[in-house]
Amino acid sequence: MPTHEVTNQPPPLEDYNLFEENRPLVEAVRREGAAWAESHLSGLGKIAGGEPLRWGVLANDNPPILRTHDRFGNRIDEVEFHPAWHQLMTMAVEAGVHALPWREQRAGAHVARAAMMIVGGEVESGHGCPISMTYAAVPALRAQPELAEEWEPRFTSLHYDPRLIPADQKSSALCGMAMTEKQGGSDVRANTTTARALNGGGPGAEYALTGHKWFCSAPMCDAFLVLAQAPGGLSCFLLPRVLADGSRNRFYIQRLKDKLGNRSNASSEVEFDDAWARMVGEEGRGVHTIIEMVNYTRLDCILGSTGLMRAAIAQATHHCSYRSAFGNKLIDQPLMQNVLADLCIETEAALVTAMRMARACDEASNDEDAALFKRIGMAVCKYWVSKSAVGVVAEALECFGGNGFVEESMMPRLYRESPLNSIWEGSGNVNALDVLRAVVKNPRTLEAFFAEVEEATGSEPALDAAVGRVKDAFADTTDVEVRARRIVEDMAKVLQGSLLVRHAPDEIAGAFCRTRLGGDAGRAYGTLPTGIDYAAIIERHRPRLAS
Repeated sequence: MPTHEVTNQPPPLEDYNLFEENRPLVEAVRREGAAWAESHLSGLGKIAGGEPLRWGVLANDNPPILRTHDRFGNRIDEVEFHPAWHQLMTMAVEAGVHALPWREQRAGAHVARAAMMIVGGEVESGHGCPISMTYAAVPALRAQPELAEEWEPRFTSLHYDPRLIPADQKSSALCGMAMTEKQGGSDVRANTTTARALNGGGPGAEYALTGHKWFCSAPMCDAFLVLAQAPGGLSCFLLPRVLADGSRNRFYIQRLKDKLGNRSNASSEVEFDDAWARMVGEEGRGVHTIIEMVNYTRLDCILGSTGLMRAAIAQATHHCSYRSAFGNKLIDQPLMQNVLADLCIETEAALVTAMRMARACDEASNDEDAALFKRIGMAVCKYWVSKSAVGVVAEALECFGGNGFVEESMMPRLYRESPLNSIWEGSGNVNALDVLRAVVKNPRTLEAFFAEVEEATGSEPALDAAVGRVKDAFADTTDVEVRARRIVEDMAKVLQGSLLVRHAPDEIAGAFCRTRLGGDAGRAYGTLPTGIDYAAIIERHRPRLAS
C-alpha cells in the first residue's frame, strides 16, 4: 500500500510546440526575414516537443560504442549508436536543418535554419554536431567546384542514410571535420600530418595523408574536411570514409573521447596511414579554405548555446509555475521572480544576437558591409553567448533545488553540455584575439560593427555611454591583448543592448541596459533592481502546455 499521495510536483514539460512557445524566437523569425518558413518551423516545433525529448534522454544514456574489428578480426572502425540517435538524426535531416540555406536560395534561409537549430538544441545537443558540420562544409567545398558538384547534392539531401558504403551508392552523406592535433590544438599551423601527391598534385588532385588527429568530430560521417601539410604548406582536403571500390579508407579510429557532456555524439582520435583524399582549394591555403566552414560552425555554437539557455529557462519557469514553498507558488515569490526574470533577459539577449548573426549570413554574399559585420560579429557573439550559457544553465538548475541535481530532471545534462560551445571552434581566447586580428587586418570591420550598434543611438543613455567606452578601448592600444576579453565582452553587450532596445519589450530592454550596461546589478543572477516588471518578463518566456 502507498504511504502517501504525491502532490506539489509539476507535470512533465512535454507535448508542446517548441517553436510557437518560444515567443521571442517567433518574433525574430518574422523580423529577420524568414516569415515564409513559419509553417515549417511550427511543424518541426510540434514534432520536437513530443517523442524526440525522450530520444534525447536515451541517446545520452546509451552513448556510442567503437567497434574497431569485426568478429573475424577484420578492421572495420565503426561507431555503433542507440536507435534514438538515428531517430534524432532522421528528424533533423528530413527537416533540412543541415541544408536549408543551400537548398532554398532565398532571403531568410539562414534565419529559418537558425530557428531550427535552436529548436533542435532544446531537444538534444549531441546530434547537432554532424548536422552543423555538414551544413558548414558546403561553402568550404565550393572552393573546389568539381568536388562541390559531386558532393553537395549528397550533403544537402533530405534522406538520412547512416550506412558506411561508397558515397556514389548513397542518396545522401554527412560531413565531419578533423583539424586539431596533439601538439598544436588551436594552433593548426603546427600540424604534422603530411599530404603526398599521387598524380602531380594541386587543387582537386589526389593525395595520400599520413598522421593523426587529436579531435575528429563525428567519425561516423561519410567524408571529412581535413588539414594536412602539403609541400606548399598547410592545405585542405576532402577525405571519404569508404572508397569507390567499397574498401574502407585508411582512416583508423583509435578511441572515442570520454567527454564531460555531448555524450550522445562520437568524438574521436584517428590515424591516417596513406589515407586517400583530394585537395580542396589552393595548396598552402588550407586555413583560408576551411575558415569558411569554421565561420558557420561558430554560428552554430551561438545557436546551440541559445538553445541550451532556452531549454533551461523553459524547464525552470515551468517548474516554478507549479511548485509551491512556504505557502506560495515559487513563480509568485519576489526573489524567485528576480532570478527567473534575470535569466529570461539573458536568454533573450542571446536569442536576438544569434538571429541577427543568422541574417548577416543571409546578407553577406551580396552586401560588403554585411560581410564585414558578419566577420567581426560572429567572433564577438560566439565568445560571449557561449560563455553566458554556463551561468544561465547553472542558475536555472538551482531553481529546482535538489530536484535539479537529479538526472531525471534533465538539468544535469544541460549543465554538462553548457561549456562545450565556448571551447568548440576556438576557445574564448582564440575568439577574442580573432576580433583584434579582424580589426587590424581591416578596420572597416569595426566600422560595420558600430554602424549596427548605433542604429539605437539616442534611445537609451546607458547604451550610448557603453558604446563610447568600447570606442575608447579601441583607441587605446596599450596592452590590448591583455584587455581583449574585456573589450569583446563589452562589444557583445552593446550589440545585445542595441538589438533589445530596437526589438524587445521595453521592460526587457530597459532592464538589460540598466544592469548589463549601467552597472545596476550584482554579479549573480537574481540581482535585478526594483521597479522592473518581473512577471511580464517571465510570462513572455514561460512555455504553456496544451490544455
